[in-house]
Parts: sequence; C-alpha cells; structure tokens
Amino acid sequence: MDAATDDATDATGNAVTVRAPGKLILMGEHAVVYERPALVTALGLWLDATIRPHAAEGVHLNLHALDHQETTSWAAVRAYSEAVRERWEAYAANPTAVAYARMRGEDPAHLVKVALGEAARHLSDTMPVQVSVRSEQPIGAGFGSSAAVGVAVAQACFAAHHTRLSDETLYDVALAIERRQHGLPSGVDPATVLRGGVVWAERNGDGLAWHPVETNREALAPFRIFDTGTPREATGTVVDAVRHRRAEAPAAFEALLDRMDDRTRALRRALATPDAPPNPDTVRYLIHDFEASLEAMGVVPAPVQALIRAIENKGGAAKISGAGALTGSSAGSLLVYHPDPHAALWDVLHDLPEINVPLGVAGAHERPLHDESYR
Repeated sequence: MDAATDDATDATGNAVTVRAPGKLILMGEHAVVYERPALVTALGLWLDATIRPHAAEGVHLNLHALDHQETTSWAAVRAYSEAVRERWEAYAANPTAVAYARMRGEDPAHLVKVALGEAARHLSDTMPVQVSVRSEQPIGAGFGSSAAVGVAVAQACFAAHHTRLSDETLYDVALAIERRQHGLPSGVDPATVLRGGVVWAERNGDGLAWHPVETNREALAPFRIFDTGTPREATGTVVDAVRHRRAEAPAAFEALLDRMDDRTRALRRALATPDAPPNPDTVRYLIHDFEASLEAMGVVPAPVQALIRAIENKGGAAKISGAGALTGSSAGSLLVYHPDPHAALWDVLHDLPEINVPLGVAGAHERPLHDESYR
C-alpha cells in the first residue's frame, strides 16, 4: 500500500506514524502450525501507518496502492470487524475453502478495517481520523505484509488515542487481525513484526511461545532474498491444503514434521554460534533438506523447484520462505544461501528482483515527527 500525500488542510492535531518491518522465515514454515519451531527474522522492508485527527467526522481511508479511497464511520468499521470476527469463528470451527472465502470477502480495505475495528475494542472513545498506509513490502510474497499492516495500523490507532497496552495484549490484537486475513496462522508473523531481531517461535496448543535469538552477524551475511512473484493462491488456501494432506496421511506427515523440526533446531544452533560463522556445508545441507520437505508437502511449484535445483548445481542452496504456492510459477520469497559472495548465480537469478535489505532489524515502533529516513 502507498499512502497519499497528507492534506494538512483537512486535518487537525499531530499525526502518529508507526513503522513496522517485514519478516522472513529462515526455517520452519508450515511446520510451526503443528507445534514445531520456526526461526524468523525481521526484515528491513518497512511499512508506515499514519493516523491523524481529522476535521470532518468519520474514518477517512486513503490507500493508493489499492486505488482505494473511502470515507466511512467508526460504527461501520466496528460492525465490519465484528461481522468478520463471527465469520472467522465459523471458519475456525469448520475450516473449509468456502468458509475462508466468506471470511475474507472482497473489500479492498478489509485488513485496515479489521485492524481499526480490533483496536477500537480496546478504546473507550474514538475521534475522526485520516488513515494512510504506505509500504515497500511486496504483497503476498511471504514478507509478512498483512502482519505489518495489522500491527502498524492498530499501534498507530492506540497511540493516536493515547492508549497504551501491554505487550501481551498488543500481540493478542495483532494475532486477531492476522487471523481475519489468513484463517488459522501460526502467529509467527505478528510476533516477529512486533519484536524485531531474530525470533525463535513454537506453538503450544492455541498459544505461541517466542523469544529473541542472538545470532552471529557474519552468519546472516551469505543469505540473499529474491522475490519469485505473488503466489496464485492466498496463504490461507495453501495452509488449508496442507492441513487436508496431513489428514490423508497422518503418520507420514508427522514423520515429515519431525524431520523439519530437527533441521530448524540445527540451523538455530549453527547461526547462534557466538565466536565463529557456521560451517557452510552444514547450512547448505539444512536448507536443502528443509526445502525437500516443503516440496514433499506440495507447496513448491515445479518451476520454482527447477530454479532451486539450478542454484544447488552452482554450489548454493535455496528454499521458499513463507507459505509457498500450490500451482503456477511463483511462490513468493526465495531464501538463497551461498558461502561465496562472488558466486556466479546471476545467470540463474537474473529474472528475479533481489530484496537487498538487512536482516534482524528493529520491530514496530513509533516514528518521530519529520523523520524522513523511510525515503
């Protein structure tokens, strides 16, 4: 999303801007849904949500990248959010593709309205506001754009209304918003967007336990990120498909999850070595083997598999990062590892945009007034 230029003549008071990072799963996608761990890093792709008091009544949305502008009311926002909450409860009780599509709907401002509505549940009163969102995060590419929107809009809403929540409550709000977008997500995305750095996360029943991981800076340097394009299917659709495959062959699926669990723990140990970079052969093997597990789950389309094989043939390793895709030629973000920074991978990757940003950046935070560093 990309906000319009704010019109100072339409607004009164000071704007509040919250900046949220993207996220990248280093290892553990899909497995984390089934109480296995994930190793995730905050990514220096930033999204800014700005909320300012407005002179005219209502909630004024200006979402340029979606080519959507709308004036609504807090009552309508609350009603929309509550209706989506009810549809999510129906979906959670019987997670079918039809129930997911009904929950998600077709409103282009769905996620922003849900974020505002969920935030409003914690506010004693609301005021007329203008809401703008701008982002450098590709949508639907596995970079946590929906979590960033949810976290930034909700946090900006709280700050604009001078409301402070505990970290636990803020996470609960962010997870509720993420559920209205993706159905039954693990909760890793909002946790990482809120916390920043590198995060170790494990599901525990309906909850998510997570804590920071100190990593060797040199350990992250050989990783490169590319965008294979927006997947044909939404994240929730891919997660549902994996759930059905688990039901069809539970024993084989559990064995696959155990293997993914082992590789994720091994990568954490390798990256967290304080006094030396990890053994390149170890990292390469772990990424290769985890990617093989994702392919066994059916979430890596054949064209992306072929690209990964070409990278492996040049001495590197690669895996999708995120939900992946069921069909088509795109699967979102691609994590590429090669211990040699001068490795000749360009002939393989030249058609893909590189996301050349730092890993392990700060979590969501209020941006000072007149800070132009985003640009």
